[in-house]
Amino acid sequence: MEIVSCELPAFSVIGMEGEAWPGHNPSSALWEKANARFGEVEGLALRDEKGTPVGIWGAMGDLSRQFLPWTDGFSRGLYLAGVQVPPEALPPEGWTKWTLPAFACLQVKVEEDYAAAFRAGLDELERRGLTLAGAVQECQRPAQGGQLYLFFPLKRLREEA
Repeated sequence: MEIVSCELPAFSVIGMEGEAWPGHNPSSALWEKANARFGEVEGLALRDEKGTPVGIWGAMGDLSRQFLPWTDGFSRGLYLAGVQVPPEALPPEGWTKWTLPAFACLQVKVEEDYAAAFRAGLDELERRGLTLAGAVQECQRPAQGGQLYLFFPLKRLREEA
């Protein structure tokens, strides 16, 4: 499994937000809703030089909105199904915008099995003697054929002024 250290700069996502708790994960329903209404935010998407959206995010955070790890065995927290946007973008009615802080991370490439990739990221943190410093983030990269990556925050980086 491909695991690399990286820095994830602060970024903004506009999407559909929901709360997860043990026995209830809203991510599939949020993606259905976001995909059905994508035309409302498509023009806001941050794009690369070829015009491709740079990231489709399953952004996560704790209930305090501090982007700490989910609790209760990674089953309780907030989920935002959305697209990366410039920091100045404003969400249309019915959408939510999050601006996530910069983190040093482990990036895990999801091959086929999401659960195995998630477990591999946690195992690598343990192997290195590191502690998860923020909620794990999911990012699909359209320019890479929709490749999915998981980002495991190691420490929050200082915000740029």
